[in-house]
Amino acid sequence: MVQGTNKTLQKKTPSRAQQKKPVLKKGQRVIAPKKAAAIKHVTLQKSLSAKINTSVERQMATVTESRGKLTIVKSAGTGQAGSSSTKSKR
Repeated sequence: MVQGTNKTLQKKTPSRAQQKKPVLKKGQRVIAPKKAAAIKHVTLQKSLSAKINTSVERQMATVTESRGKLTIVKSAGTGQAGSSSTKSKR
């Protein structure tokens, strides 16, 4: 005598590992604006940031040409930062 349902009649559900996951594309995820003003603002912002980047690159190129090489040096004010913080606590 069978107790309960028969295993062969039950449907098998796929496990989580077997289920297909959606393929995500790489890159920036931004919801596209629907208003023309918002689109215009975004394009203006992109063009301005591109212009700023090219300007900075040109300035760095001229500096390296005139001086020969660039070096990054820590600022000398790191030791003075602790004394200024005690003055601001008053």
